[in-house]
Amino acid sequence: MKYAFVTGGSRGIGRAVSIAIARTRMPVVINYAGNHSAAQQTLANIEAEGGRAELLQFDVTHAEAVDAAIEQWQADHPDDHIHTLVNNAGIRDDAMMVFMQNQQWNSVIDTSLGGFFNVTRRLLKDMLTKRGGRIINIVSLSGLKGMPGQTNYSAAKAAVIGATKALAQEVAARKVTVNAVAPGFIATDMTQDLDQDTLKKLVPIGRFGQPEEVAALVSFLASDAAAYITGEVISINGGLYT
Repeated sequence: MKYAFVTGGSRGIGRAVSIAIARTRMPVVINYAGNHSAAQQTLANIEAEGGRAELLQFDVTHAEAVDAAIEQWQADHPDDHIHTLVNNAGIRDDAMMVFMQNQQWNSVIDTSLGGFFNVTRRLLKDMLTKRGGRIINIVSLSGLKGMPGQTNYSAAKAAVIGATKALAQEVAARKVTVNAVAPGFIATDMTQDLDQDTLKKLVPIGRFGQPEEVAALVSFLASDAAAYITGEVISINGGLYT
């Protein structure tokens, strides 16, 4: 059976993506780092709609933990494989560059870029062997235009955009597609500290986006209908950056 795997799938965009993919009747592995109650809620939401999902806890920044968790999952599912990977895990830790501490830089880079590497490398072999798969990387408007106070976050997301374009060329012959989705301002826990009333005036559509709107795009990219789309970065930002 084909499964989807969503990193950082317990809240925000990750939760919405997990639910949207489960609605297509593909079972979902929901990865989370530490918020067990949020992960359980996402699982309950999926099961309430008749979908299938399971939880898998590990920190994407720890390569050994990633390997151990995925190896165990594969051992427990000998007849199944991960067909769709959504690299969604990411954190913000904003500061102006002149004041940024080593930990602020390293933690943001390690989560978005290191997490992409640790998880994708581990799941890619099966996709290539099965001659099919979808890798969808959640990046950001910050990785396209840069945002003041987010040099670390912008660098991490821009790096994943570059990796998306390179990997897409490496694996296309095996019918594995690799794309990135770049949200703008989306109403989630990650943006709740922002001044939404001020920032939404910058958005031509005049509001923050909803996680479900991002999830709808991700669900399409995971579908058979998107088989000829690869190496793309698709923005979903209400016209803020075109």
